[in-house]
Amino acid sequence: MKKLLLLVLAQIVNAQAPSGYYSSANGLSGASLKTALSSNITSGHQDKGYAGLWTAYKTTDIDKNYENDGSVLDIYSERPTSNDPYNFTVVNNQCGTYSTEGNCYNREHIVPQSFFNEASPMRNDIHFIRATDGKVNGMRSNYPFGKVGSTSFTSQNGSKLGSSSSTGFSGTVFEPIDEFKGDVARMVFYFVTRYQNQLSSFSSGNMLGSSAFPGLQTWELNVLLAWHNQDPVSQAEVNRNNASYAFQGNRNPFIDNPGYVNQIWGSQTPTQDTQSPTTVTNLTIPSKTSSSISLTWNPSTDNIAVTSYDVYMNGSFKSNINSTSTTVTGLNPSTTYSFYVKAKDAAGNASANSPTVSGTTNAGTTPSTNCVNETFETIPTSSASSYTTKTWTNGGITWTATDSRSDQTISNKAITVRSGSLKSSSFANGITSLTVTTQLKFSGTNGNLNVLVNGVNVGTIPYSTTATTTTINNINVSGNVVLTLVNNSSSNRVAIDNLVWTCSAGSARQSFSSLENTEVKELQVYPNPISSNEIFVKGETENILKATIYNLQGKVMQTISKPFKNGQSIKVNELPQGMYFLKLDELNLKFLVK
Repeated sequence: MKKLLLLVLAQIVNAQAPSGYYSSANGLSGASLKTALSSNITSGHQDKGYAGLWTAYKTTDIDKNYENDGSVLDIYSERPTSNDPYNFTVVNNQCGTYSTEGNCYNREHIVPQSFFNEASPMRNDIHFIRATDGKVNGMRSNYPFGKVGSTSFTSQNGSKLGSSSSTGFSGTVFEPIDEFKGDVARMVFYFVTRYQNQLSSFSSGNMLGSSAFPGLQTWELNVLLAWHNQDPVSQAEVNRNNASYAFQGNRNPFIDNPGYVNQIWGSQTPTQDTQSPTTVTNLTIPSKTSSSISLTWNPSTDNIAVTSYDVYMNGSFKSNINSTSTTVTGLNPSTTYSFYVKAKDAAGNASANSPTVSGTTNAGTTPSTNCVNETFETIPTSSASSYTTKTWTNGGITWTATDSRSDQTISNKAITVRSGSLKSSSFANGITSLTVTTQLKFSGTNGNLNVLVNGVNVGTIPYSTTATTTTINNINVSGNVVLTLVNNSSSNRVAIDNLVWTCSAGSARQSFSSLENTEVKELQVYPNPISSNEIFVKGETENILKATIYNLQGKVMQTISKPFKNGQSIKVNELPQGMYFLKLDELNLKFLVK
């Protein structure tokens, strides 16, 4: 029904636009037309803020063209020719939390906000941010749009997620139903026109180009041109454009005048991209262990966009990654390896080989013991979903997580860091290796956490949407150390769990096992747990010459000579919450500080 009516609407020029709104575009085509339209729709744009989108949806995203029932018009659940699987009431059904389709609606950025680091005004622009089902929005994540080949998820209206069958891209894509493919294309065309001067600073996401024109990667442009031509402008789009103009002060020119699309990009497939990215420079080895070598390099550039890098070791392909650093693991101790890197774009063009660098892995290390085993079960639960600085103490170590939330899980509780870090207090027994599990939460792109010991980078921990456990071996820093895991992304939310930190067995002043095995029952701490800076001990104490307090990692917290010369109690320094050992000469007692 839509198509019969809208073939006529698709030909309307400047539908509902003020007189002269597009006059500066007259007679132009290609990049010049795109630039003129960019100026038009930038002028008058009023940023109403991220929360303002909820207000906008009361007029922009109401169904007046299908059921006409006043429910939210959700392109991921709307069934144009039959009953919708569920309906949302504006305001009442805002997300909130969701686990299945139909729980609530939220704000779907057709161009994911992780591409532009959640910056304004892009994050708040009503013209490409739709009210959609929370579950389907989450499944779409930050994947580009394309034709799905093998399907991994299908929403209740037929929108699909799966591997791409679109020419030029083989990754995961999201495909809306035919009724809304043109809608999606015109929203993306709006975005790359409105923000064309900022594209070079955005992430491509295998979708955006890095230059003002054409503004999209070749394969994605081909997909969207086909969708625009196959699905003409609908009355629902016209209504939404008018409501968005009333709310925000600018318009989507590709709804007002669909012909602009072909005037700018052409109706046929654009010229095939044959230009290779530039050669990678400054390939270096910032750190190494006995079984791994870390690599970093400067980003390559391309006429459209660099999409990934191929890493070669000893002349053979090793891995393909989408960042400018990696750690090659599984290497042999005291062995020399050579590396070079090649940049690639979406069309498959590859750069020349970078200059080769060589590095020799460290020798094997001394035996180690698990000094720290942080499971994050004691992290603060107040304001769990808010990004704040959270501090807690466990096993004698105080942890500080900045820009973090504590409501996400991996194996159980986990700390999730956005644009911040997880940092330990100082620990006396050094660090030999680190094992940690990570997972990317919500939307975002794969990346790496930087691992710092005493402020020096010793490697990286990768993260993706799949929970992954990574070990960095042979860190081999002795003495007092502070461990920091840094998330430099302002948009990726990374959960961290099951952090195991090992130190050299020979460096521990007193091991947990030896303290526990020699614990005696003739003496007793009371009350236990203690609640002040005083420890009372029952039993024969008058002949004890020395008291030493250790945390569970074997670090000496306090030493006292002739501790019971004034009675049955010991005055102690303030201790963080956790478990400790009190060593009285050669006897040991366990106690808890609450």
